[in-house]
Amino acid sequence: MNLSVTEEAAQWYEEELDIEGTTNLRFYVRYGGVGGLQPGFSLAIKLESPVEPVAETTTGNIHFFIEADDAWYFDDHSLEVQLDSKWKEPSFEYKK
Repeated sequence: MNLSVTEEAAQWYEEELDIEGTTNLRFYVRYGGVGGLQPGFSLAIKLESPVEPVAETTTGNIHFFIEADDAWYFDDHSLEVQLDSKWKEPSFEYKK
């Protein structure tokens, strides 16, 4: 599994979360939500340090990661995070 985040998406997170300096941002699985890879679940974010990352990347001032206990959700897909030009917010694309 790979994780990639575009510069534009990273900048959106920096602005929306008032991030100054470097930080860690975790993508994790939550129950509920819309548009997820697995029915009934979706991705959420939280600022915390990695413990056992299975995918990670640094873009801009943010180290993005996914923990091992959330790997099941991705079902061997990689995650690409981009900025949706129409909605001006991050969009998630899952690729095999």
